[in-house]
Amino acid sequence: MVSKEVSKEDEHKLALMQQDIEIVKRMSKIKHKIAIMSGKGGVGKSTIAVNIAAAFARKGYKVGIMDADVHGPNVPRMFGLEGQNLDFNENGIVPIETGSGIKVMSVGFLLSSQEVPVIWRGPAKTGAIKQLLSEVIWDDLDLLVIDNPPGTGDVPLTILQTLPLDGVVLVTTPQSVVQEDVIKSVNLVKNLNIPLIGVIENMSGFICPHCKTEIPVFGKGNGAKMAEEMNVPFLGMLPLDMETVEASDIGSPIVLKMPESEISVKITKIVDKIESKIFKDS
Repeated sequence: MVSKEVSKEDEHKLALMQQDIEIVKRMSKIKHKIAIMSGKGGVGKSTIAVNIAAAFARKGYKVGIMDADVHGPNVPRMFGLEGQNLDFNENGIVPIETGSGIKVMSVGFLLSSQEVPVIWRGPAKTGAIKQLLSEVIWDDLDLLVIDNPPGTGDVPLTILQTLPLDGVVLVTTPQSVVQEDVIKSVNLVKNLNIPLIGVIENMSGFICPHCKTEIPVFGKGNGAKMAEEMNVPFLGMLPLDMETVEASDIGSPIVLKMPESEISVKITKIVDKIESKIFKDS
């Protein structure tokens, strides 16, 4: 009886080892990998993640984005890919490709409906993420953007500990309550010895759709102050802009839909800074 239990345990360990080896093989074809994180939900992290991916694609890079948010997989909708069916073959899972050439993978593609809640405990969530990492056929990419779920729970920790990341981009808002949680993310990333690419302050002001005046409804500049105090690079501020929200809702990131708009220019300047950090030795 004991020998059978040991045999099953060894078999499980062997399967996990093989999975880790497969992840290394898959990731070795991708030149650079960055994770987008936030301390709380509702700060516009996914919107920023898809626009970062889109901006890099506009620059001519081969880009993929992985939506690791198990409970709120919004990336498919933001690229207009809801309802798409994945292709499975003997080599693994083929990601969905956008019209602009961005490869997209999300737990959302595996759900029967976006209205059905995902009721998974920690091991099931981390198991699903590691399965995707080991089975998705990304092939040769210049950059993989991982949109992490908010916080410092099981899934973000799995991503940070499993992948050889070039760095992490943290998204915050001017509100102090949000920044308190971002500080936890900063400390987590530092403790794991992963480079911090920088902090983005989102919703730094609201741009009135009528007069185009920027109103600092949540305050402004607190993200830069926090980054300075934590000795983390500050990448820039992005206002809350209705055109950006509407573009995401219709499945077209603002940097693709309106590349010359003021908000797209701001995002592109931030992407220029990220590019200079992760592609400096390429």
